Amino acid sequence: MSRKTTKSGKRTFQPGSKKAERYIQPSILLALKEGSTYGYELIQEISKFGFVEGQAPPGMIYRHLRDLEENGLVVSEWETQDSGPAKRNYNLTDEGQEVLLFWIDYMQNQAEKLLGFIEIYQRIKTEADLKRQTREPVKNSPLK
Repeated sequence: MSRKTTKSGKRTFQPGSKKAERYIQPSILLALKEGSTYGYELIQEISKFGFVEGQAPPGMIYRHLRDLEENGLVVSEWETQDSGPAKRNYNLTDEGQEVLLFWIDYMQNQAEKLLGFIEIYQRIKTEADLKRQTREPVKNSPLK
């Protein structure tokens, strides 16, 4: 949970984490699972997964791409076209696909835990609401 200070100086709490990088690795791997791409296109693609607000910072993405390549999860090659600068094209390796599958299993497990947590909350809230309703007199009731 992150803390935020309002203009009046009060601290508020917001759910979530400020660690935008937490799901960058699986986002890059999933985007590359769809096919090879260039860094800039990859930045645009991973923003649709919703783990980073707005556009992902290019420096962060390229740092992750270097790490992924050093670990054998991604390979890249320079491509030159007739006009314009050379571009580095990234592809997912077999090992990268295995790591993506690990991430998918992990995220599925986390999603199930979160849904279970929400279901418990909703059950408790419903029970509390029902108890409150049975204790409160009904408006316009002849039993008042």
